[in-house]
Amino acid sequence: MKETWRWFGPSDSISLEMIVQAGATGIVTAMHEIPTGELWPLDAIKKRKAQIQKAGLEWSVVESVPVHNNIKTRTGNYQKHIENYKQTLINLGKAGIDTVCYNFMPVVDWTRTNLNYKLENASYALRFEMTDFVAYDVFVLKRKDAERSYATELVTKAKQRLDTMSAEQIQQLEDNIIAGLPGGEGSYSRASILIAIEEFIRLGTEGLRENLFTFLKDIIPAAESAGIKMCIHPDDPPFSLFGLPRVVSTQEDAQQLLDAVPSPANGLTLCAGSYGARGDNDLVCMANTFAERIYFVHLRNVIREQDGSFYESEHLNGDNDMVGLIQALLSAEKTTGVQIPMRPDHGHLMADEIGAKDVKPGYSYQGRMKGLAELRGVIHTLEHIR
Repeated sequence: MKETWRWFGPSDSISLEMIVQAGATGIVTAMHEIPTGELWPLDAIKKRKAQIQKAGLEWSVVESVPVHNNIKTRTGNYQKHIENYKQTLINLGKAGIDTVCYNFMPVVDWTRTNLNYKLENASYALRFEMTDFVAYDVFVLKRKDAERSYATELVTKAKQRLDTMSAEQIQQLEDNIIAGLPGGEGSYSRASILIAIEEFIRLGTEGLRENLFTFLKDIIPAAESAGIKMCIHPDDPPFSLFGLPRVVSTQEDAQQLLDAVPSPANGLTLCAGSYGARGDNDLVCMANTFAERIYFVHLRNVIREQDGSFYESEHLNGDNDMVGLIQALLSAEKTTGVQIPMRPDHGHLMADEIGAKDVKPGYSYQGRMKGLAELRGVIHTLEHIR
């Protein structure tokens, strides 16, 4: 597998030189400074690629070319955004970049309620706590009919939880949920997110799914002409938030997407942490089933709880069979003859990075370096015994 590292561009506190020291050979990045929906100029792409190559690395995967919400709803100036998207893919192909990760999550991108969940070893992980999320949705955001989205017992528990929280804790919870996390597509105010949520609820699950398939039919010909492999990232978490539709949460969802647009340019990002937050997703089975259409992999692990809560565990110590998954992915590589880029997704906050202001949630240097080393050990061992 190709070892890669997510880099947030020239402003990232983790330099390209530090990434080389961690042992990665590929970079996963994007033109984060360009607003969602706008065209990525070829010259800007080439300049960023040259910067990466100068450090002795390659730009392996674009994560992400974000999809504007107007495309997801097919409203407003969505046609202009689609044309910009197609030309961006063409420009990336001209620059010699061939893999693009994207997502189709409505309104909120990846979501956590606690960015500093203390573990027994005194390091810190990211956590999604269902009770806290319900408390925010029902009693702070006060989304219309929000309580109907949850069991009565959960709503009662959420109210009890809210009653114990200070104003500062409530504000922190809101910031975590709607202010946007690294690599996401922006932030919302309480008023603006309510408007966006209502629009997608009216669209519904099948409406959003159809718009995803239509978007792919619009852009895949451009991807094919540019030699680009598109690989969709699953919903994170892989279940409804705010009553919103979710269409990339299960193996069945992934199969429908591949069947709807059967081009080899239409593929998957197998995010072990996202799909694996659902106990009914069998990651090894998915890796075997979709072997020829998995173009990018995020390797992280989670500990799941019965109510849908989870936290991000050590890479080799969680509810997901990481060794079995890697074994299946190595078999897929043998079948296709193509290396799959993988990156250690997220990492615990530890050591002297605890309390540092310039560490992005989930993207600590030391935590990801530890994860990469562990994953590298598994990969080398499995390759040796095959």
